[in-house]
Amino acid sequence: MPLSRQFADELALALRHRRIKHGIAMLDAAENEVRRINPDTPNAARLLLLIAQWVDLGYRDYHFLDSLLEHFHADTRKHLSIDDYLRLRMAEAFASLARGESEASVQALELVLNTLKDLGEDSDSALAHFWIGRAHRKKGEYEKSLDHIARAREMAQAQNDKMFTAVAQVHESWLLFQKGMTREALQVLTSAEAVLKASDHHVALGNIESARGRIVRRLGEYTRALDHFTRAMEFYARRDANHLNLARALVNAAYVRRLLALQIRKRIDRQAQSGRARTIPSRQSPASTEPLRFRYQDLSQQAMQDLDRARSIYDLHRHMDGIGKVALNLGYLHLDRGDIDRATPEAAEAYRIGVEQGDHILMARARILETAIENAHVEEQTGEDVDVAVHANRAREYSDEALKLAHETQNLRLLAGASIARGMTAANDFFQDWEEARKRAAEATSLIGPGENDHLVEDLSLLKSRIVQASGINDTLRGWSEGMLGNKTFQQISEEFAEIVIPKVWMREGKKISRVAARLSISPKKVRRILRNAGTAVERGGA
Repeated sequence: MPLSRQFADELALALRHRRIKHGIAMLDAAENEVRRINPDTPNAARLLLLIAQWVDLGYRDYHFLDSLLEHFHADTRKHLSIDDYLRLRMAEAFASLARGESEASVQALELVLNTLKDLGEDSDSALAHFWIGRAHRKKGEYEKSLDHIARAREMAQAQNDKMFTAVAQVHESWLLFQKGMTREALQVLTSAEAVLKASDHHVALGNIESARGRIVRRLGEYTRALDHFTRAMEFYARRDANHLNLARALVNAAYVRRLLALQIRKRIDRQAQSGRARTIPSRQSPASTEPLRFRYQDLSQQAMQDLDRARSIYDLHRHMDGIGKVALNLGYLHLDRGDIDRATPEAAEAYRIGVEQGDHILMARARILETAIENAHVEEQTGEDVDVAVHANRAREYSDEALKLAHETQNLRLLAGASIARGMTAANDFFQDWEEARKRAAEATSLIGPGENDHLVEDLSLLKSRIVQASGINDTLRGWSEGMLGNKTFQQISEEFAEIVIPKVWMREGKKISRVAARLSISPKKVRRILRNAGTAVERGGA
């Protein structure tokens, strides 16, 4: 029979060595027998767990696995051995993870790990740690995730399973990056890649490129990030033209294209302001912005196309979490273009899906977007005065909820984004609550890691700029001189004073960081940090 013990052994060997094409060919050839797996099938639980792992590697999707699990009714489980029962529960836990039901996956895998701990850990323990680590990561519980992923990697190393070790390292690298260990994360990715190149595990190789893209994106290197995401898509497409990870890479690429488009729009705005400031006509006419406008439109259109393609893949797999992320990114694209009416339902859709999936990260991100939409209404003074008040209060409600949701995760970037959203709401034309705005700006500053230079830093800089412009430097200094410090510590006041003084000295010293450092007897690194925190744009590599 095709599903003999020999078949299972050969399928397991292909899995261990990540011979993806060979393993999937075996499953395709035995599809009719695989579909009939039931409690009476020899080695049924072992086969189910193997198939779950192959689904994880790109064979079919969780719907196929669900169709097999339906054969194992509750009344059949009492006849299973403990080992087979645990394998069945692990297969179910992976199906929950693939569906986006992270909490259900965690609960099932905790049962498995606790039982295996009593009975003696075996090769399945590493897999259980690996999957529960991924479930915790999905929930934003990064410390727990790293503990389990590292344990899975250690067990794989002890078993001399080089391929599984490398796969675990790919996930471990992202968690290290979340802790601010960028160099270590990139080194781990390089180590994993060296092993996986010997296989045809295109999904894992794509995951490596995707991880690199997300890392350099946070450093503000958007063009490099887009290159990595493009290479990731090429790897995923080799496995399946409609692979779920391909959709994820498309969403990431669309996000980067949007950020590049925003940079271009800022250049257009600066040129327009410069043109309005001139009293004597020059060769620099508004027509000179046409190439930039074309590039802006092109990037925005490409981002839309990426999201449309991602949506079609997610629809094919009925993957709600992915559909929610597409809606979120579409909402931001519409908002960037000033189309509030189209941004609003996309944000609402993302939040609805987040609620259905119990995904606090998606819910918080949707509320941050909805905050920005409501603040846009306030800024544009759409409607009557009473409408402005409604929009302002909604912005406060949404930003408060975003903060609450972000606090329920260990995603510091999410919390920083929520703090900025709350600060922007406090600083809008309706509230003008500058003390609250300063508090939230300080919170976000403490949450953004060293070396980060992406849109979040720019958003924080915009918030701080609004605070300074509205409250006035003279008023701030006068209040300090009179002992009106609010609830600030001396260290906080020192930091704020530095953010006022150092940008001024930097301008006087010809925008030379080395001169500022020498003039004030502080390190160039501190000068750069304060300039960044103050919202001053510093060219990379500037002396």
